[in-house]
Amino acid sequence: MKPYQLDFHVFVCLNERPEGHPRGCCKAKGAEEILVKFKQEIKKKGLNIKIRAQKAGCLDTCEKGPTVVIYPEGVWYGGVTVADVNEIVDSHLVAGKHVERLKF
Repeated sequence: MKPYQLDFHVFVCLNERPEGHPRGCCKAKGAEEILVKFKQEIKKKGLNIKIRAQKAGCLDTCEKGPTVVIYPEGVWYGGVTVADVNEIVDSHLVAGKHVERLKF
């Protein structure tokens, strides 16, 4: 039996800091909804066999959040919104083209 192999692993920072923390946090900026949307879109497009989206702890880029990082490439996206998820899935995960406006 061949081992299960993912083409991409999408990590969405869901770190939570106390309200008013000077660095902010991804969770307070809508990261939970972003993760849910990634999971929905990946499944809807039948990609869930080769792509996994999951929560991550602090990625230490709080000021740029919500942060998404895609492995194995190590591409980092910041300021991601729910409205950006379809573009990241279609452009990056399906077509192989990075979403330059969100990269850092």
